[in-house]
Amino acid sequence: MKSNKLFLLSQPPQKGDYRKGGAHNMIHISVKENESLDRALKKFKKKFEKTGVVKELRGRQAFIKPCINKRHEKIRAAYKLKMQQQDQA
Repeated sequence: MKSNKLFLLSQPPQKGDYRKGGAHNMIHISVKENESLDRALKKFKKKFEKTGVVKELRGRQAFIKPCINKRHEKIRAAYKLKMQQQDQA
């Protein structure tokens, strides 16, 4: 069975990526002969979502001070600890 490869950029190349090869910015999807385009797009969307590019772009839309980031991390850590304690009880 023959398998084709579909390569799509997951994010725009950063400065200096061309010298390094920039292969880490690519999403590789194996598409079989009898596989539909819809199936390939579904695979791509799933892999693209896992890269976290959209989440990072949304986070960069507005600057958040480091002290506020630390505060959010502390709140998340306390919440996780609370949930773990509830699960154990």
